[in-house]
Amino acid sequence: MKKVYIGIGAALILFVAALVALMTVDFNRINKDTYYLQVTTDGELEEYKLNTGEIAKTYWYELPSYDERGKEQTLKFSATKNLRKDAYLKLYVKNGNEVTSYNEVQFDEIPPKAQEQLK
Repeated sequence: MKKVYIGIGAALILFVAALVALMTVDFNRINKDTYYLQVTTDGELEEYKLNTGEIAKTYWYELPSYDERGKEQTLKFSATKNLRKDAYLKLYVKNGNEVTSYNEVQFDEIPPKAQEQLK
């Protein structure tokens, strides 16, 4: 009977650990290429009506981005708000040009060769 309780306890611990991992890990950023850019323009606004009647806004950007080696690639991505001008972003890219996620970073967090291109 003691082994049954140990097995149930171990299964419960694994279940809780899996839930925590699912809640904290952003799978859109795992095993993706990273590019860096500086927001220099306002996004192009696209508005569309949802089934509920609400108006949704998407801002589209197409800007030159640089990988950690300083190689340039123009990437197109969207945001749900107009991004702050002069902000530095780290883009997570799959399949060469599909942006899956992004976050704002400080200039000193950008690799040196990409920093040279952004100056």
